[in-house]
Amino acid sequence: MELFHYQYQYNRVYQQWCTLLNINPATIRDIQHIPFLPISLFKTHKVITGNVQPQMSFTSSGTTQTINSHHYIHDINIYKKSFTKAFSLFYGDVQDWCIIGLLPAYLERTNSSLVYMVNDLIQQSKHERSGFYLYDFEKLHATLLQLEGRKQQTLLIGVTFALLDFAAAFPMQLQHTVVMETGGMKGRKKELTRNEVHAILKQQLGVNAIHSEYGMTELLSQAYAKAAGVFHCPPWMKVLVRDEEDPLKISVSGKGILNIIDLANIESCAFIATDDAGIVHEDGSFEVWGRVDNSDIRGCSLLVV
Repeated sequence: MELFHYQYQYNRVYQQWCTLLNINPATIRDIQHIPFLPISLFKTHKVITGNVQPQMSFTSSGTTQTINSHHYIHDINIYKKSFTKAFSLFYGDVQDWCIIGLLPAYLERTNSSLVYMVNDLIQQSKHERSGFYLYDFEKLHATLLQLEGRKQQTLLIGVTFALLDFAAAFPMQLQHTVVMETGGMKGRKKELTRNEVHAILKQQLGVNAIHSEYGMTELLSQAYAKAAGVFHCPPWMKVLVRDEEDPLKISVSGKGILNIIDLANIESCAFIATDDAGIVHEDGSFEVWGRVDNSDIRGCSLLVV
C-alpha cells in the first residue's frame, strides 16, 4: 500500500517487549511471527519513538475506575490522511455527504480521536447542515427531515446509547441517510447484542441496515461494516487472530483474540494485540464478539455477544 511509505523505527517500549519475548524483529520474515504489543501498555507507557516530539495525544474514554490509554501523535496529518482516504474508499467523496455526529459522551471530554475524525469530516463535507448534536433530539429530527426532503445523502454517526435514545424519541423512515454506530453503551442501558441494537434501530429509523465503525484510541485507522457487523479494512490495515491460550500462535483467519496491523501508526506501534475477541474470515473481513474477560471495560466498549 503506497498511502504510507515512511521509514519505521522501533520505539523503546516495543523493543523492550520484543526483548522480553526473546524475539529480534529484524529476523521476522512471516506475518504470523510478528510480535504484537499488548494494547494495555498504552495505559502505562509512552509508546512513541524516542527522538520524536508528539504534536498531540488522544486519550481513551475509559471510566473513573480505569486507567485511560494515551496515544501520542507525532504528525496529525497522517491521521487525517488515513481517515479521509478510508472514508472515500468505503463511502466516496466526503463532499457529497452531510455529516452529522451524535456523540454526546465524547464531546463532553477532551482528546477523543473519534471526535477529531468526525469533526474533520464535518469540515471537509462543507455542507451547511453538517455538525454535532448533543441532546437536542428535536433539532436533530427536524434537520434529518429537511435533509430527507432534499434527498441529501447523509451520514448519521453516533454512539450506540445516543442513537437508541434518539430512535426511541423520534422514530422516522430514513431513505437517504446512513446510520452508523460506533459502539458504546457506557453503562447507561441494559447491555444488548449488536444484532439486538441493529434490529431496534432498523425498525425505529426505517433503514435496511445499520453500519458500524471499528476504531480505537490506539489506532489511526478504522474498519467499516456496511451490514451485519462484518468489518472490512482499508489496504494499510489488517486484522489477524491469536490463540487465547498461546498468544504467540497467530493465524490469518479463524476465531480468537484480534491482533491489528495499522501502518498509519507511524512513530507509534503498528502491531497491536487488542483485547477484542472475534473471528477473522478467509477474505480478511472480521467480526467482533466482545472483550476478553480480564480487560477493562471502556467507555466505548463493544456490544456484548
